[in-house]
Amino acid sequence: MVQTSSRWRPDHAIEIVASTPPGGGTDRPARALLTAIAASRLLDVPATVVNIAGDGGRRAWRHIAGRGGDAHVVGINAPNNVTDVLTGIVTEAQTRSAPVAILYTEYMAFIAGAGAGLATGADLVKRLSAAAQDVTISLSTSLGNPNHIAAAQVIRHAGVPVTAPKIRVFDSARDVVADIAGGHADIGVVTAASAVPELEAGQARAVAISSPERLTGVYAATPTWREQGVDCVIGSWRGVAAPVGITTGQIAFWQDVLSRAVRTNEWQAALAQHFWTAMYLDGPELAAYLKQERAEMTTMLGELGLLAA
Repeated sequence: MVQTSSRWRPDHAIEIVASTPPGGGTDRPARALLTAIAASRLLDVPATVVNIAGDGGRRAWRHIAGRGGDAHVVGINAPNNVTDVLTGIVTEAQTRSAPVAILYTEYMAFIAGAGAGLATGADLVKRLSAAAQDVTISLSTSLGNPNHIAAAQVIRHAGVPVTAPKIRVFDSARDVVADIAGGHADIGVVTAASAVPELEAGQARAVAISSPERLTGVYAATPTWREQGVDCVIGSWRGVAAPVGITTGQIAFWQDVLSRAVRTNEWQAALAQHFWTAMYLDGPELAAYLKQERAEMTTMLGELGLLAA
């Protein structure tokens, strides 16, 4: 193992908790992180990915909240942990955790079924403008999260109430993609990597991306929303959080491990494979970013009528 500067060391197996099933939006970074850690021997105890799916990811965070003070368990977190509280889905205490680092951000793909009659973002905006109540949108994993905010920005651009379309919410992006491929919804909003198999198989098509610039690979021909005249640039980061009550030394240990992991060749390969954008933050920079994001999320959710009273 590469020696770290903190004194604390784990003395038994590590759990890396993913709040989605295998292949889902938090499972992919959990497994990529495990691969990077193992390749560079950053831990000298066993580590496994533990999938605790259900209830929009909140089941996993209740599990982590119940392990207070135990630095042998960490979870892959996302902005949902904040937006779930702001929209009143849960209370702060129910899924409380200690943020350790942000690893990367990823952008949302707006996908339609192969036979849905939607080839471009303009087609979607036109359909929303004409009869938004007849449009069904699938997304994961909860109302008010970045996926929903991205959809709401497009709906608002169409000049209709953000509550007008039917919204279907699933526990995993892979479930959303299956819903779209099966013809059960008009549009799905998922992290870009989640739809790749169906896009490659011709079972779905991407009509827009919420990134500031075009992505590569299967998305190379997909224009951004900005290119299509819609102000929708929004990403969703993934990071690592631990149970509350862990010590500063334990946080320092994990930050050292994670900062090393994201510099490995294995992690860099995962960034390219999954259309992730590097965004490592920890310490004071992480705290400042999360504080600013919470304020921005509060404003956006209030404007969209999704903020809890």
